Amino acid sequence: MPQGTLYIISAPSGAGKTSLVRKLLEATSDLVLSVSHTTRYMRPGEQNGVHYHFVTTEEFQAVAAAGGFLEHAQVFDNHYGTAKASVEAQLTGGDDVILEIDWQGARQVRAAFPACESIFILPPSRQALEQRLRARGQDSEANIQRRMREAETEMSHYGEYDYLVVNDDFHEAVQDLRAIVRGRRLERERQQARLGKLLKDLLG
Repeated sequence: MPQGTLYIISAPSGAGKTSLVRKLLEATSDLVLSVSHTTRYMRPGEQNGVHYHFVTTEEFQAVAAAGGFLEHAQVFDNHYGTAKASVEAQLTGGDDVILEIDWQGARQVRAAFPACESIFILPPSRQALEQRLRARGQDSEANIQRRMREAETEMSHYGEYDYLVVNDDFHEAVQDLRAIVRGRRLERERQQARLGKLLKDLLG
């Protein structure tokens, strides 16, 4: 069984990353989303092990000290991290794995998995991004402006990624993501491992 591919997907807040990834997962077999660990409190409607692995700060720090995270970071007062063992097990089992992380986490992952593929999702314009943030109706004007500044910082790192996808037309953006995954799966090395019996038969 060929080893799966690790995909990093990053985007500024409001670019639609979560919705795109959800649709990509629905439409693509053998593709899974890595569930991160976090020390923040569970929100209404969230499930442990589904949305995040919710742990205490002490538990998180113990895993980090043992080198158990592929990447981890502190965001405001909370810690977030990707468990190395679970990602490696999924890849070895043949699944392609998606990490939804920011550019800082992406740098850490690239250092550990140079063969990973990275995708950055962009909004069609600054105006569209701001409109999407306002449409949520969850933030004050000050928070919206802060998120816009953070988005600009995040987007300034687009050059570190292998692929750029613009989320203007949602359906088209999903198809772009599927094309990236499909193209990777058709590479000779993976096809050779998958089509061993056929190749042997064709070559006598």
